[in-house]
Amino acid sequence: MTGKSLGLRSGSYGSLQHQQRQQLRNFVALPIHSPPLYLRKHPKMLLSGSREKERFLHWIFRISCRVKFVMPFLFIVSISLLCFLFSIATKDPSDLETNLGSSKHVQNFIYPGWPSLSHFTPPFFPIKENIVNTGSPTDQLSATHDNHIQPPTPVYPSNAIFTRHPCESFSFPPPPVDRKRTGPRPCPVCYVSVEQAKELMPPLPSTSPVLKNLRYISEVNLVENELYGGLTFGGHPSLHQRDESFDIKESMAVHCGFVKGKKPGQGTGFDIDDADLLEMEQCHGIVVASAIFGNYDIVQEPKNISEFSERNVCFYMFVDEETEASIKNSSTLDQSNRLGLWRRVVVRNLPYSDARRNGKVPKLLLHRLFPNVRFSIWIDGKLDLVVDPYQILERFLWRKNVTFAISRHYKRFDVFEEAEANKAAGKYDNASIDYQIEFYKREGLTHYSPAKLPIMSDVPEGCVIIREHIPITNLFTCLWFNEVERFTSRDQISFSTVRDKIRSRVNWTADMFMDCERRNFVVQSYHKDLLEQIHTAPSTPPPVETHARRQILVPSGKLPMKTPMRHGRDRKYGSRRHRSKTINGRDNRLL
Repeated sequence: MTGKSLGLRSGSYGSLQHQQRQQLRNFVALPIHSPPLYLRKHPKMLLSGSREKERFLHWIFRISCRVKFVMPFLFIVSISLLCFLFSIATKDPSDLETNLGSSKHVQNFIYPGWPSLSHFTPPFFPIKENIVNTGSPTDQLSATHDNHIQPPTPVYPSNAIFTRHPCESFSFPPPPVDRKRTGPRPCPVCYVSVEQAKELMPPLPSTSPVLKNLRYISEVNLVENELYGGLTFGGHPSLHQRDESFDIKESMAVHCGFVKGKKPGQGTGFDIDDADLLEMEQCHGIVVASAIFGNYDIVQEPKNISEFSERNVCFYMFVDEETEASIKNSSTLDQSNRLGLWRRVVVRNLPYSDARRNGKVPKLLLHRLFPNVRFSIWIDGKLDLVVDPYQILERFLWRKNVTFAISRHYKRFDVFEEAEANKAAGKYDNASIDYQIEFYKREGLTHYSPAKLPIMSDVPEGCVIIREHIPITNLFTCLWFNEVERFTSRDQISFSTVRDKIRSRVNWTADMFMDCERRNFVVQSYHKDLLEQIHTAPSTPPPVETHARRQILVPSGKLPMKTPMRHGRDRKYGSRRHRSKTINGRDNRLL
């Protein structure tokens, strides 16, 4: 086939064109049913030919191989790709979450440096009537069959003085870059004013899912049981009673401390004077409580407290007789036994020999000591409160419409890791910790994994507890206390077991906020014994250097810098440079 014949379909197609040309010469119109007229185009204009396609591809290949063309092309592609990735990285996480249609925890996997969206405030809208959760217990039970916690619906009072929340435009800044400081630190938290927080306080108590009536077991003639170490404060609940206490019903009776006695604080093993008990019963609304037993900490005075809170919030500090004597020697008490804002309450006949275990009584059983209180904030004795209680409650309870809030551990979120950390630090004897972990493993305890979402952690930082006193939260702290009494006093180990057992039966869970937010409203100090060691520690002598032997003081756990060996004695000590000796009470290494 020659070049002039390119583009011709067949001989019949050529004969048809010849007939058409003859008809055109004679000015005869073609019939309507005849095929349309096809005129042949110039061969150079037809790219559908195989040879022209080969020439076109060969030309593209030659151009693409040239450096002057490839480098600008790759540069343009790279810039476009970088712009696309930058647009995704700088995209608002809330937009990403909306587009993906996912929960707030998807964002935490995509943007691990960003805080959870639950820490941001949704916009406020004017509400004309009080909104109360009126879901029936049957509906609440049916919603928990799949073990999913329904997201809470914010409930705002009708007397709000603004229609948009002041913290709506708050944006969480990135953490400061400081390579010298890698440990935990506080982060910014948006609080409303005290006046606005008062307006946002819920007018009615929150609805307790399923559980409506909670009673506490009391046994006046309880006999000491040697199997439980002779302790009668908790009532010795059996394993069968323990299992029944997790079967949530509308009306329940459980062990919750103070078993032996007419009422908490009277002949129960955590005895309080009648005058103090009467004043505690008259406390309504909000209470801030702390405790120091065994003279273990120094009393910290709350700061930045408004005049309204000073008049309307109860501040109680529980101490034992040893701590009371130390306070009288170092501080001045007024006629009402107040130490600043703290109302001091002396506790006698403590139920346990361990001061930390005694501290769990007011920490977890505040609802029994203050029967008429709606909200409580517990802080450990080593913490200094620096934010008004109304602002804290609005930020961590009322704004998110939750009834129990506790910060999660800044580093650990797995119970098994927490247990190993407690053993390594000597917080409790290893055998007791191992026994507790093995018991929980037989009940189904597993390592934390993303399958537990929306639960963010299994390990709390239990030095602060913010909660509303309703039946379900009271039951949770009662059962948590029973685990602390039955096993070790390390409440971080038993927290997730009690929470998950209740969560599997009712639509409720404990909200866990970030640890850096906790550090925003409380300042942590050292325990008293450590402070005394710091103040009384002798000054460290300067390093002593001799010609034959160099003695260098270094912190424990760190190896000194290697120096060249000069003489025979240096070689001798150089071969033993990893051996340590104690000089002046410190771990030193010889080089």
